[in-house]
Amino acid sequence: MDSVEDQEVEETPLINSSKPSSDQQQEEDSHSPVEPCKKTTRSSLLFSLLIEPFQWLQMLSSQLNPSFIFGIVLVYGLSQGFSGSFFRVVTDYYWKDVQKVQPSMVQIYIGLYYIPWVMKPIWGLFTDVFPIKGYHRRPYFVVAGVTGCVSALLVALLGKLPISVSLACFIGITAGVAIADVTIDACIARNSIEFRSLAPDMQSLCGLCSSAGSLIGYSTSGFFVHHLGPQVSLCLLAIPPALLIVLGFVIHETRLVTASLRPEKKKAMENLVAAVRGMHTSIKCPQVWKPSLYMYLSLALSISTHEGQFYWYTDPKAGPAFSQEFIGVIYAIGAVASMFGVLIYHKTLKNYPFRNLLFFVQLLYGLSGMLDVIFILRWNLIFGIPDSFFVIMEQSVSHIITRIRWIPMILLSTRLCPIGIEGTFFALLMCIDSLGSLSSKWGGGMALHFFHVTRTDFTNLWLVILIRNILRLATIGLIFLIPKADQSDELIPADLLTKKSDTIPINEGLHLVSISEKHEAYIGA
Repeated sequence: MDSVEDQEVEETPLINSSKPSSDQQQEEDSHSPVEPCKKTTRSSLLFSLLIEPFQWLQMLSSQLNPSFIFGIVLVYGLSQGFSGSFFRVVTDYYWKDVQKVQPSMVQIYIGLYYIPWVMKPIWGLFTDVFPIKGYHRRPYFVVAGVTGCVSALLVALLGKLPISVSLACFIGITAGVAIADVTIDACIARNSIEFRSLAPDMQSLCGLCSSAGSLIGYSTSGFFVHHLGPQVSLCLLAIPPALLIVLGFVIHETRLVTASLRPEKKKAMENLVAAVRGMHTSIKCPQVWKPSLYMYLSLALSISTHEGQFYWYTDPKAGPAFSQEFIGVIYAIGAVASMFGVLIYHKTLKNYPFRNLLFFVQLLYGLSGMLDVIFILRWNLIFGIPDSFFVIMEQSVSHIITRIRWIPMILLSTRLCPIGIEGTFFALLMCIDSLGSLSSKWGGGMALHFFHVTRTDFTNLWLVILIRNILRLATIGLIFLIPKADQSDELIPADLLTKKSDTIPINEGLHLVSISEKHEAYIGA
């Protein structure tokens, strides 16, 4: 564009052979095409930046089924992003102000939230093996919606409940999210195998939707807690599962038509046995169990100190005494930072080998945790940095790094799934991750209890966080378990992708993504 502009400027004197007068020159300068062209260039650039996300979504919708994209937006954006962030803040205040539980015990309770996530292989087996009315995915979105909606309304409307009943309702809410997650993940895993070039884009879309939903959830949670109280605010958590029920009726899925004359129950049991056999065969493969072990240990060794920090954030004596609204703002800014993390990965990091990328990200993950130590010790005040500014900076850095660390690990999991049991096997890998998160929560709870971090005593909180950071850095020594392959490479033996004896052929007629000659041409390109 610059060269064209230069040419236009140079060619202008050739139009009039005589030298123009000063008035003419000023008039011509006022009508010079250079400035309008520059303005047009800037406007075009801004417009292209604004429409680029929509063009990207249009590309994904054209290559994949639009209802599948809608499912990702709903499950990752509302069910996980909004519900997860809103649930996190509201339940923190619920345990602290309504039930008045110690932070170490809250860590144990939060660990129990992961039980439905640990059961993901069971949900995966159901979706892969036991169709309802000929559908493998649609009914389970409905089941997830009903479970989450009923659980949220019970705990919100029945007044102060015994701790055990409240905990059961919270587990029910997470169960609805987990069932919906495993159902959409089965579709993503299948599509990542069939459309390998689009796998990073699908994970980027998942990350963006999750971060956008988290932004909405965090930014509104403090307001609702302040004005409605933590218990009544839980009513809002019934909205996303209600939409999951709608998704179960609108998402595209080809109904399975069984030509066999064998009884359905007998066939289901045979498929179940085949699925278990396929999972056993796959998990024994070194290319599978080594990265799975790394993913578990990287999560488990990073012990969670969230509840201790949350109680300290809101303490008027030992901590900075952040208000309910500002707590939501802190987490909302973290969600925005997560979106930047997705963009950084999508634009610059998706072509790096798995091992190199995870090595440097894990290193940054451990070093960035030292910001928490500085904050707890209040060294930021020594340097003249206000608490509000420092915590926003810390949340931004940690969320960017966490998101960049999360996407390649999820993408790696999709690369380890054999065809035919991709829903079940991906759920197994996510179960391993959930076990790692559960271990992290319980390990952090025991550390908080061991170092006597309570509702009012935060003397040793900095020491617990320092131990957490050392364990994060120690995880780098396990990086050899991650393959050196690129993110677009096939990681498991070819026979696991093609062998039918150990996998389930029931999904051959099931495609939540339409496969056409256009898609095959796209893959070939």
